[in-house]
Amino acid sequence: MVIQENIHYAKTHFSELIKRSLAGDQVVIAKSGKPLVRLVPFFENSNKRVPGSAKDQFTMKPNFNDPLPPDELERWGL
Repeated sequence: MVIQENIHYAKTHFSELIKRSLAGDQVVIAKSGKPLVRLVPFFENSNKRVPGSAKDQFTMKPNFNDPLPPDELERWGL
């Protein structure tokens, strides 16, 4: 469900709007009926990135950085 409230209401009922957002409602805060911002839940990313974890999982061809052939550049409009 989409909920749109004005800034004054959002300031006085912020905790309620947070609960509604966490429950799955789309909360939009507006000024003079014009939507300004959306209140969305924040979820911590549980997948920690580890530098080098993809090592040896793919390879690049030796010519990867070579310039593209003229006909390919033409197809891209370059």
